Amino acid sequence: MIIYILLAVVVAFGLAFLIVKYLPLKFRWMVSIVLVALGAFLVFKIYDGVMKPINFNKNKKVKYEKVIQHLKIIRDAELAHYEVNGTYTDNQEGLVQFIDTAQFAITEVRDTVIQVNKGSKWQPVMVPVEKRIVDTIGYEPVLKRFEGKDYKNMFNVPGVEGKKFELTIGSVEKIAGLLVPVFEARTEKKDILKGMDRSLVKQELEAVESSEIKGEYVSVGSLDEVTTGGNWPTLYDKATREEENN
Repeated sequence: MIIYILLAVVVAFGLAFLIVKYLPLKFRWMVSIVLVALGAFLVFKIYDGVMKPINFNKNKKVKYEKVIQHLKIIRDAELAHYEVNGTYTDNQEGLVQFIDTAQFAITEVRDTVIQVNKGSKWQPVMVPVEKRIVDTIGYEPVLKRFEGKDYKNMFNVPGVEGKKFELTIGSVEKIAGLLVPVFEARTEKKDILKGMDRSLVKQELEAVESSEIKGEYVSVGSLDEVTTGGNWPTLYDKATREEENN
């Protein structure tokens, strides 16, 4: 874009020089109108070239924030499912039903002293040993943690009609012989940004800066490492905290 504008400026100066030197005076007024129109066009293109990426970044942030809000609810739901069942799930309808019906166990931890035989059956030597006991003292509905959250629609990608988040589970070998369950929920950035400037969308899909959402997806969790974090920069978490405080 900048190259085209510079070329247009050079052409304009060249035309102005030719007009002054060769064009008869009686025709110069017509060319002056053309040059004024060309100047106005160049001003518009310069302004558009400056404002287009600014507006793109502003609009994409609004779109991403809505998507990230849904991904955070999905993450909370998966963590709740893991807390209750010890596993993640890729059943979207089942996860919504889980929130509606499941309960967390409320536990109480207490320390007690028991007598343990450190000797033999025939010559017992009883030694006091401290033991930690976990008692279940009640239950709390999972639904209570999702009050005010639109978990019923958490798998619908905001602003993309008919599109749902991909939800996948797996396992990662954290250390030799130890497999740890993992999950990932994601959606393509190109769908979120559909209808926006194609060249800027292309740049966005190739983003690698730490201040940007890297890659072609907006996602939470991972199938390659043990994490429940999202691939978005911290500025989106700051926006969420400010919204919750208000």
